[in-house]
Amino acid sequence: MKLRNKAAALLLLALAALLLAGLSLRARRAAAPAPLARPASAPPRRPAPAPARLPGPGALPGAGQSARRRRPPRPRPRGSRRGAASLKKLARRPGELRSFQAVLPPELWIHLAVVACGNRLEETLVMLKSAVLFSHRKMKFHIFTEDSLKPEFDKQLRQWPDSYTKKFEYRIYPITFSVGNPQEWKKLFKPCAAQRLFLPVILKDVDSLLYVDTDVLFLRPVDDIWKLLRQFNSTQLAAMAPEHEIPKIGWYSRFARHPFYGSAGVNSGVMLMNLTRIRSAQFKNSMIPTGLAWEDMLYPLYQKYKNAITWGDQDLLNIIFYFNPECLYVFPCQWNYRPDHCMYGSNCRAAEREGVSVLHGNRGVYHDEKQPTFKALYEAIRDFPFQDNLFQSMYYPLQLKFLETVHTLCGRIPQVFLKQIEKTMKRAYEKHVIIHVGPNQRR
Repeated sequence: MKLRNKAAALLLLALAALLLAGLSLRARRAAAPAPLARPASAPPRRPAPAPARLPGPGALPGAGQSARRRRPPRPRPRGSRRGAASLKKLARRPGELRSFQAVLPPELWIHLAVVACGNRLEETLVMLKSAVLFSHRKMKFHIFTEDSLKPEFDKQLRQWPDSYTKKFEYRIYPITFSVGNPQEWKKLFKPCAAQRLFLPVILKDVDSLLYVDTDVLFLRPVDDIWKLLRQFNSTQLAAMAPEHEIPKIGWYSRFARHPFYGSAGVNSGVMLMNLTRIRSAQFKNSMIPTGLAWEDMLYPLYQKYKNAITWGDQDLLNIIFYFNPECLYVFPCQWNYRPDHCMYGSNCRAAEREGVSVLHGNRGVYHDEKQPTFKALYEAIRDFPFQDNLFQSMYYPLQLKFLETVHTLCGRIPQVFLKQIEKTMKRAYEKHVIIHVGPNQRR
């Protein structure tokens, strides 16, 4: 009995010793100091330098083949970094001018064209400003203008802050017409407006293009309308918005003396173009039984209809797409919102749902009192200081100005004008805070 008690006691002592040893080991592990956390502001650690390669044979006396090391294979760049690497090549040295020589994958550029003659300098600059303020991707501006305006364009664009000028490049072209009588083309409708018909011929190295009139304002990134190019089917090569949403009160359906697209015609103030397709297409027409290339068709078409057209180049485009309807993609009115969409009552359902995306202040409404809502938006973008806060210096003053326009039909629907621009400003603010300031530095 005594032996059994002694054995049990020894067994209990052994178990207690094992338990104490385990607890001691656990305590030592818990007491080990954790690695220090790097502060958010600390610079990233540099990787340890790679060991120097041994020189090859012949570099040192007595060096043999055993001293040679095999060079590790160079890692291939990932596809997602190609764009970033190309963007670095665009960085300017101080004082270096921007040019089209910068290397960037063509699909990353947005090409925007405008034609400005006469007193359209300010309007054009405000339009370009609206594009730069809200857009994300880099843009190339193709500015067609008279020789007398070229120095002023250069001067004004070079004065913009570098934080914005790094988002675009520009090139200024003279007004030229490759076929027909240049003076006749220049006087068609408005000064130089017919130049847009010749863009596929002049911009031979550009695949796709967004053309806008000088009196257009972007209320959301240009990137968004550029994406509509992806929706083209295999036959479509251009895109425009309808001239009117209600055909029976539209201009073309009531007054046109020439063929026009669809039931209400199209407005050419905002026009997406796949220039590659336009240059290679053969267009049906009313002059000969076979198709004609774009450049070969323009002057004969004008000669046939010049006494029947009222709106110049826009009428010619309507005639072209009347005979070639399969070539046109029609986008909603929110991408080309004009006074006609609200001055007789709101009739652009897409803008009511999603807000105005591109504002088109035709008929000079930015410069008179006929449509104060349009004028308020134009002046808000024109007068906005580049480096100021968008909400404080543009959006809130714009809301106050809109209160003064509620007596007008367009002013009664301020949400239609403000919805997209508010979304755009919020995205720009969030991008600045999250990406540029950083989540660890926000309070």
